[in-house]
Amino acid sequence: MENQSGTPGERNNVPQPIRSDGAGGPDFGPRDIMRDMENPDMLVPPVTDSGLIPNLKFSFSDTHMQLNHGGWSREVTVRDLPIATTLAAVNMSLTPGGVRELHWHQQAEWSYMLLGRARITSVDQLGRNFIADVGPGDLWYFPPGIPHSIQGLDEGCEFLLVFDDGSFSDLNTLSISDWFAHTPKDVLSANFGVPESAFSTIPSDQVYIFQDRVPGSLESQKVESPYGTIPQSFKHQLLAQTPIKTPGGSVRIVDSTNFPVSKTIAAALVEIEPGAMRELHWHPNNDEWQYYLTGQGRMTVFAGNGVARTFDYRAGDVGYVPFAYGHYIQNTGTQSLWFLEMFKSDRFADISLNQWMALTPRELVRDNLNVGPELLDALSKVKSPVVKYPGFSYYPK
Repeated sequence: MENQSGTPGERNNVPQPIRSDGAGGPDFGPRDIMRDMENPDMLVPPVTDSGLIPNLKFSFSDTHMQLNHGGWSREVTVRDLPIATTLAAVNMSLTPGGVRELHWHQQAEWSYMLLGRARITSVDQLGRNFIADVGPGDLWYFPPGIPHSIQGLDEGCEFLLVFDDGSFSDLNTLSISDWFAHTPKDVLSANFGVPESAFSTIPSDQVYIFQDRVPGSLESQKVESPYGTIPQSFKHQLLAQTPIKTPGGSVRIVDSTNFPVSKTIAAALVEIEPGAMRELHWHPNNDEWQYYLTGQGRMTVFAGNGVARTFDYRAGDVGYVPFAYGHYIQNTGTQSLWFLEMFKSDRFADISLNQWMALTPRELVRDNLNVGPELLDALSKVKSPVVKYPGFSYYPK
């Protein structure tokens, strides 16, 4: 069989599993070189990596695409990333006028708008309704069991849906068309007080996504409810928040303190500039589910007992950090790295390694780590989620 790895000259231009200290050796056998180039810290793990940590990375590019007239969807759940038990997500796109049909879930739905604009509608258990338009950087949250819909506006849209159950599947939700199709027509007739013939053209199965006309203005679609509108908005403008600015980036935190309806999902939108990193930290409330929006980075996850593993991420990837595991995210590219970190919780919480050390008796830290004034004098009592120090930053070669 012909070797698929190329000529000896070509082999010199591809990465090899050889560390700078000489550990490892060349791989001239069949391999996916492009995949290896995307995962340099898996091909050549840092010498500090050790032990066994399950896979903490999955790409939406490796998922099944559900294609419909009106849009598409793809999802990452425990079937794809078994460690991710707390949250699951759907990446969805709707054409101009495309509709994610009237439906509801047993799980809460949290969403981040990636591109374009959409119209969302909902009604709560008291008959109060909600109709709003959302654009890039906007969020919505629908509590479990609350019915809703999504429709693409003039330019269409793309968004990330996050659900508070890792086993969730968007293809197995409660849809109005599916319920109608599986209810006897005489029952539908009795429920609505119209002849059975009124249901002669209903869909025979779940519609899921369908193509429709672009809706008119919000005012033209306004529906007055005798019970009023939903008092706690299902929409939040995350990009309108004043960010926490640090040398090296920014952070916007959203949870039930500033988006009151979002009771089960908290999040942070993090920007890491070239040469900067999300500092060494951990979360004391739940696992972390990540979605990478732009750029590329790497993360080492520390599990205790000498166990650590490093992963590389880029736009469209999902990352995961089990509860309380230590980690960082470092920008390894030439453009800003943006990502979402999300938690099945009503509050965002993190603990800074730097701040913890700074607020601990100096002698205790010194003797515990066998370090001197050079480190101890540099510790900060004020948390900085993203750090960048001149002369101590990483830049790609």
